[in-house]
Amino acid sequence: MDSAAAPLLPPPRAMKPTAVLLPLLLLAASLAPHASSADGVRYDYKAYTECKGHPEPALYNGGILRWAKKIKDFRTADEGNYSPSFVLYNMSAGMAYSFSCWVKFNGPGTIHVKAKIMSLDNAGSQCLGTALVRNDCWSFLKGGFTLNSPSQTSVLYFQAATANASMVSIRSASLQPFSPEQWSQHREDRIQLIRKRFVNVHVSDSSGARVVGAKVAVHQMSRDFPFGSAISKTILGNKPYQDWFKKRFNAAVFENELKWYATEPAPGKEDYALADQLLQFVQSSDAVARGHNIFWEDPKYTPWWVKNLTSADQLRAAVAGRIESLLSRYKGDFVHWDVSNEMLHFDFYESRLGRNATTDFFRTAKRADPLATLFLNDFNVVEVCDDLSSSADSYVSRLRQLADAGVTFEGIGLEAHFAKPNIPYVRAVLDKLGTLRLPIWLTEVDISNALDPKTQAAYLEEVLREGFAHPSVDGIMLWTAMDASAACYQMCLTDGNFTNLPAGDVVDRLLGEWQTREVLGATNDRGSFNFSAFLGEYKLSVTYLNSSAEGTFSLARSDDTKHITIRLQP
Repeated sequence: MDSAAAPLLPPPRAMKPTAVLLPLLLLAASLAPHASSADGVRYDYKAYTECKGHPEPALYNGGILRWAKKIKDFRTADEGNYSPSFVLYNMSAGMAYSFSCWVKFNGPGTIHVKAKIMSLDNAGSQCLGTALVRNDCWSFLKGGFTLNSPSQTSVLYFQAATANASMVSIRSASLQPFSPEQWSQHREDRIQLIRKRFVNVHVSDSSGARVVGAKVAVHQMSRDFPFGSAISKTILGNKPYQDWFKKRFNAAVFENELKWYATEPAPGKEDYALADQLLQFVQSSDAVARGHNIFWEDPKYTPWWVKNLTSADQLRAAVAGRIESLLSRYKGDFVHWDVSNEMLHFDFYESRLGRNATTDFFRTAKRADPLATLFLNDFNVVEVCDDLSSSADSYVSRLRQLADAGVTFEGIGLEAHFAKPNIPYVRAVLDKLGTLRLPIWLTEVDISNALDPKTQAAYLEEVLREGFAHPSVDGIMLWTAMDASAACYQMCLTDGNFTNLPAGDVVDRLLGEWQTREVLGATNDRGSFNFSAFLGEYKLSVTYLNSSAEGTFSLARSDDTKHITIRLQP
């Protein structure tokens, strides 16, 4: 039902259509279908990072865009050119809208194209997705949004980030709404599929006959999914803090104690005392440790003496010494290394050592610690849509540039420092990065302290549930290290007496949900006991009359049911 309409031309500096068009659009709203989700529609995790000669079909058969009014030309007061746009009526607050399309533009080079949604009721707009676009193939743009308030009339439009860019073309556009209940149910279904596994315990007697009514007890000893927090020197010697941490987390990252400015504050004056003590604590807690970081591209956090090196040869010698010293000391101790931190935003080393500097960092680090997984790590990839330096496509482009130079990539780090999270956008970015089939970690999760504690907690829960449910996320780290005054970077989980704050209650509740503490039951008439459990390590005991058996088993990610056979001896 696409139809052309006159351009929407706002008055100067206004973010709204002309006064003539607005009444017409509002009148049409009363006659248009409501933007509600059809029952039974499942979220489609499909995404693409390759540029294709022809666009793929629209997801959800176009969703509600099948009924949207199409406008050939749309203009707002901010800069950039706009492609054909869609007028949407009766948009609901609280719904999760998933958007996707294929994009191409008519001009030289590569540009970023943003998809935006504007409510004509209040002239507010928000970015809902971006793509790096070329003129010789079609790029996939995927994103999403929720509205804070209902909108009688909205426009979904596209903006070229480069002023005076040529016209953008759109194909296979789709907008699919999901109710909060549907969105939540999709997450729970995905958790059952990827974080849990079905188990069938078969019990027989010494002759091989099925045993009916045998009592089965299963206890989880450890969790498979790494869920942890940043820690700092303040945890050393603080037994209440240590006990609180050990009770909850199976992964840790040091807030600052491994950074170059901390381990070598002056040239040749290395000090690993605090890092050594923190590592000892983590290992004694049976937790895994992430190495954060080898280099930080932001000059603000580069050691003063490194910034003062006057020649490329001096800097090259210093960085070689840094890698050799750090990784030879901790070879095998850290499961990950953030090799180059925030390089999508900063380029301290490459600006001085050349474009191949990061390639050399990765190669040297891999030689020094072959078993460690090497990561890039950056901010604003999932947090916001408007930071084009760290869009999903920018991340992918940088990874491919380094891969072309010979770097073997192993992990994608997303810092995840949120204000108000746009959860449909988060999922879309994870979908797109997931096509690379690399481990994705949310490495520094927190919520801005500009929000009140209850709002922080509510937003944190949404982020954690989204991350845990996504098939491409392999671990989550909270950025909640507590300093000596019981303060944290943005968000604390407890007060100074280790009494939970609202965010801490969320973490404890989710940790309780995401583990199988105990399963009790009895074998059926086929001598079997079936259950579903979260991935991890388990202890199993079976008793029947005077016979018993014990053992352990592991649940790793798999689509297959885990079969365990127990034969009782008299």
